[in-house]
Amino acid sequence: MARRQRDLLVVGAGVVGMASALTLAERGHRVTVIDAGEEPGRGTSFANGAQLSYAYTDALASPATLTQMPRLLLALDPAFRLHPRFDPDFLRWGLAFLRNTSAARFRRNTLDGMALAFESRRALHGLAKRHSLDFGHAVPGKMIIYRSAKSFAAAERITALKAAHGASQRLFDADKAVAIEPMLASIRSAIAGAVYTDSEEVGDPYRFCASAAAALTKTGRGKMLLRTGVARIDIAGPRPAAITDRGHRIEADRIVLCAGLRSSALAWQLGARLPIIPMKGYSITAPLGPAAPTVSVTDAANRVVFARLGGRMRIAGLAELGCRDTRIDPRRLAALIGSARAALPEAADYDAIEANWAGLRPMTPDSLPITRPIAHGVIANTGHGALGWTYAAGSAERVAAIVDGED
Repeated sequence: MARRQRDLLVVGAGVVGMASALTLAERGHRVTVIDAGEEPGRGTSFANGAQLSYAYTDALASPATLTQMPRLLLALDPAFRLHPRFDPDFLRWGLAFLRNTSAARFRRNTLDGMALAFESRRALHGLAKRHSLDFGHAVPGKMIIYRSAKSFAAAERITALKAAHGASQRLFDADKAVAIEPMLASIRSAIAGAVYTDSEEVGDPYRFCASAAAALTKTGRGKMLLRTGVARIDIAGPRPAAITDRGHRIEADRIVLCAGLRSSALAWQLGARLPIIPMKGYSITAPLGPAAPTVSVTDAANRVVFARLGGRMRIAGLAELGCRDTRIDPRRLAALIGSARAALPEAADYDAIEANWAGLRPMTPDSLPITRPIAHGVIANTGHGALGWTYAAGSAERVAAIVDGED
C-alpha cells in the first residue's frame, strides 16, 4: 500500500529534530522544521561530546548509582551532582528513577538502549550516504578506561552481557590499552583496565544539523522556519497546530516534538506528562595537544570524554542532574578542564581553548527516549539524555514508522 503523504511539523532543529525531518521527507512527507534558534543545532546539540557510542549505552539508573546516592546528595562527587527540587514532577521522576536502579531493570534498559543505538548506526550511515552529509564523520574506535579494580570488574560483567546481544568489545589491561592508544602512556600506572570498541564513531553534531538542513531543503519536501519559537500546541481543531511566540498558527497533519526539555512543557499543556528532567553538561573545544589521542577516550572515573574532530579536540563531561541553568559556571568549567588535564595532560592545548559550552540534556528515569503519540496528532521524540547524538537517527526511524503505520 502506498504511503499517504502528510504535512508534518517538526519542533526542534537539533540532531533529533533534523534526523527526524530528513527521515520523514525521505518517506515522501512534506516537512517543516521550526526552531527558535538562528540556525539549526544551536541548542543542546551544539557542542556535545561528539562521540557516537553505539555499544556504551549503560543506563544511568543502576545498583551502582543507588549505592552512590548518599555521596551525591552530599555533593561529594566532583563530576556528578544532584539538584533536587521538592515539586511533584521531580519527586515523581525520582521515584521512577529509583525503581529503575534494580539490576534487572538496569540490564533491560541498557540492552534496549543498545538495540536502539544499533538501529541508529544503520540509519545514520544511510542518511549520510544518500545525502552526502558532511559532519566530520569518522570511526576512530573508543577506549573506556577504569581506574579501580572494582569499577573494571563491573565493566567486565556488563561487557559480557552486551557481547551476548551483539556488541563486539574487548577487555584490555593497561599495557594493551597503551599499545592501542600510545597517548595513554602518561597515565599507564593509573589504569586498572579498559574496554575497547573499534567500531565506535565520532561526528560533529552541529555540522550534522547544518548539513541535514541543507539536504532537507534540497529534497524539495522540506523547509526550515528559524527564529520562531512555539508557545503552545492546539489540538482542538481537526488538525493540530503550533501557536508561535508571535501568535501565528501553523497547522499540520502531525506535529513531532523534538525540542528536548521544551517538549515536556509543550506536552504538559496538552495534558501529557513526559518524565524528563535536565542534566547539565559542559564541553570545551581546543586545538590538538602534542599527545592527542586518535582513539576516542572516556575516563569513567572522572566522567570526561575526549573526541578528536579533525584538528580539534572536543572534551565533555560533568553531570548536574536537575540543574536548569544553561549559564557557564566558571568553577564547574574549571573542574572539567582540571579533570581533562589530569586524565590526558597533553591531549589538547588547554591554554588555547577556543570554545566553552554548557547544555541541558533531557533525561528520563530509564535513560531511554520517548518516541510515541502523546495527544491527537502529536508525537513525542525526546528524552534522549546524554546519548541524543547516538540515538537520533534510530529514534527518527521509529517516529517515521509511527507516522507511516497510521495508514
